[in-house]
Amino acid sequence: MLTTIIQDSAKKVLEEAGTDQKSLSIVELISEGETSGQVIILLLFILLLFACYIYFERILAIKAASRVDPNFMNQIKDHVSSGKIDAALILCAQEDSPVSRLIAKGLNRIGKPLSDINTAIENAGRLEVYKLEKNVSILATISGAAPMIGFLGTVIGMIISIFNLANSSTGIDIQILSGGLYTAMTTTVAGLIVGIIGYIAYNHLVTRTTKVVYRMEANSVEFLDLLEEPA
Repeated sequence: MLTTIIQDSAKKVLEEAGTDQKSLSIVELISEGETSGQVIILLLFILLLFACYIYFERILAIKAASRVDPNFMNQIKDHVSSGKIDAALILCAQEDSPVSRLIAKGLNRIGKPLSDINTAIENAGRLEVYKLEKNVSILATISGAAPMIGFLGTVIGMIISIFNLANSSTGIDIQILSGGLYTAMTTTVAGLIVGIIGYIAYNHLVTRTTKVVYRMEANSVEFLDLLEEPA
């Protein structure tokens, strides 16, 4: 009999606890945190938007730079072999890609020593790589800074919790600690999310840029080999 009463009471307590449970909402967690935590999360959100803008802007630029006509080098070879340098330059201007600009730089140096042509192409290549990597380093900065900013929010949240607890006259109360703890946890999560997104975006852009650079180098070597061929 006593066992049955205890079991019934336990069921009622569990049912009441279940009905009192609150669903976890990110917006509520942020809004219930301290103002300092909300400011940090707003800063992280701005960094996230900035990182997304840089990523999509660069991915479109790299995609455009990687578009090269498969027959471009064959046409260049035909024009150079026929002595039609002007026609080759016109073709490069129509193509308007990093590869075509490098080839155009070499075509403008035809008649000079091969070392001078190679140097001119290398200098133009550095400029093209710089254009491709524009603002990419900012993504690396965001991926490293965001977790640290989140950790700063964690420290601030813990300080707030300890301060509120020290100035409380009711002793240890979870309601007193909750504001600071919400700040500590939400800023940490937000910082890690932004950092992970920034890190993945940065590495993807680096990989795509490297592929374009390799293609530029391969076509430049192919062009120089063409100039070394006996007439």
